[in-house]
Amino acid sequence: MIALSRLSNFFVKYFVPKEEAGLRRYNVLRFKMIGLFGLVALVPLCLMALINFHIYKSSLDKEQRLSMLSLVNKTKYSFELYLNERLSAVSFIAATHSFEELSDTQSIRKIFHTAKQEFEGLVDLGLINSEGKQVAYAGPYKLLGNDYSEHDWFNETRVRGTYISSVFLGYRKLPHIAIAVESVTAGGEPWVLRATIATEPFSKLISFMNLAPGVDAFLLNRNRVLQTESRLFGSVLSPVPFQLPHAEYRGGNALLSTDKGDFSATYVNFMQPEFVLMAVRPAAQATGAWFSLRTDLLGVLIGGAILITIVAFGLTNILIRQLIFADECRENILKEIEHTQKLSSIGRLAAGVAHEINNPLAVIKEKSGLMMDILARSPATEVTGVLERQINGITSSVERCSAITHRLLGFARKVEAKNEWLSVNEIVSEVLEFLEKEITKRSISINMMLEESLSEIESDKGQLQQVFLNIVSNSLEAVDEGGVIYVESKTVENGVKIIIGDDGCGMSENTMSRIFEPFFTTKRNAGNGLGLAISYGIIRKLGGDISVISHVGTGSVFTVTLPFSAESKA
Repeated sequence: MIALSRLSNFFVKYFVPKEEAGLRRYNVLRFKMIGLFGLVALVPLCLMALINFHIYKSSLDKEQRLSMLSLVNKTKYSFELYLNERLSAVSFIAATHSFEELSDTQSIRKIFHTAKQEFEGLVDLGLINSEGKQVAYAGPYKLLGNDYSEHDWFNETRVRGTYISSVFLGYRKLPHIAIAVESVTAGGEPWVLRATIATEPFSKLISFMNLAPGVDAFLLNRNRVLQTESRLFGSVLSPVPFQLPHAEYRGGNALLSTDKGDFSATYVNFMQPEFVLMAVRPAAQATGAWFSLRTDLLGVLIGGAILITIVAFGLTNILIRQLIFADECRENILKEIEHTQKLSSIGRLAAGVAHEINNPLAVIKEKSGLMMDILARSPATEVTGVLERQINGITSSVERCSAITHRLLGFARKVEAKNEWLSVNEIVSEVLEFLEKEITKRSISINMMLEESLSEIESDKGQLQQVFLNIVSNSLEAVDEGGVIYVESKTVENGVKIIIGDDGCGMSENTMSRIFEPFFTTKRNAGNGLGLAISYGIIRKLGGDISVISHVGTGSVFTVTLPFSAESKA
């Protein structure tokens, strides 16, 4: 609760405009609302963009690493298959042929040529006795009689039984790999069958990886010596200028730092021989993909910010216009309240005056009646006849004034809404009598077409008087001097219909569509635009309906439909 209270105080302090004069208040509010919209919309957008960038960067980096690791692993399996096939072939020859058979030059050459046709990369085949001396040889080099007793591969073979060496030069001074298998004679004397493999097939296997431009793949041993040519780090048997990552059989990824720059490396280790297959690319190239993604995200962020700003401006302008309209309506309502209070005061004053006038009118009426009684008892003369006519005129005028004051008191009296059975024709007639002076003064013709047998309805008399007075008053405003107003009443299904028309100036379609809106008026210096709006509300509350048909220059027709009883409002 405390946090909400502080947030509310912060909002009121910085975003609710203080009392400013004129347009400055709305301009201040506009910019504060735009700032608030921007704060609410742009901050989450920026946070989402930042989070998405890191998520996508991590996902893309992981995808690239896994893809490259999968490719390197597949190539590793190809290398292992290639070497194991040749190791199996040498083991098979050693197992199926005796030392004596292989010692025969013709026999070993025949075996070599057969194997060479089946296994690509096979360079030669040699038989070495227990002392390390090559006693038989088949191949392109003159290596018969060479002593290998001090060579690492020979000693490793004697220990392990089988051995695949790293690339070395040897007596031939050319890069090659030795595959050796130990066996024993019938007398238990050990001997070694050795085959050498060229390194060109290794380069061919690497070329099958179809690497992207800028990516270099190569094979090296645990001593950091290249077993194949590297585009970045040199030829075969050249040392690489970086330390090898931790020897993990499954391989992994590492960042290598060299004098040529930083490289992102994906590597995998061999169990036997101890080779490492590695694919490297410049670190800048490795991050290029997510740099492109960053640019796209930045573009989306900027586009979203621009769109949010446009929407914020649009919504703010709409809200400001609504606020200006609401303020204008409030000012109009305040003016109308003030005007209504003045009218109320005038009404109370008029009611008081009418009440005070009624007293002397009653006295005048009584005195004139007394005079008529006196004249009736007096002898009839020419003078008494004149006096009777004058007294009758006084009585008629008094009755007329009394009717006017009573009608004025009836309109001014504030009474609660009360439904009663009444005649609509009588109400319309009373309203026209109330406006009789203005009608006569302007020579306006009133055509009455009231249905004589019109049914009574259950409704509120005072409110109906107000409605018909408003409609007829508008008709009087619309017609010129000598114009025509007609009033018609008739019975319809479930109620009565009252039609009030005129031959006045009429209304346009735009005016007609807004005629029942509060404060809408076509009178520039008079009227408040509430008469018809109030009338519409009264008729709807009484369960009826009110409509208008009008054309410019031909006049207007108002139709009021009322139900027979209050129960039929629904």
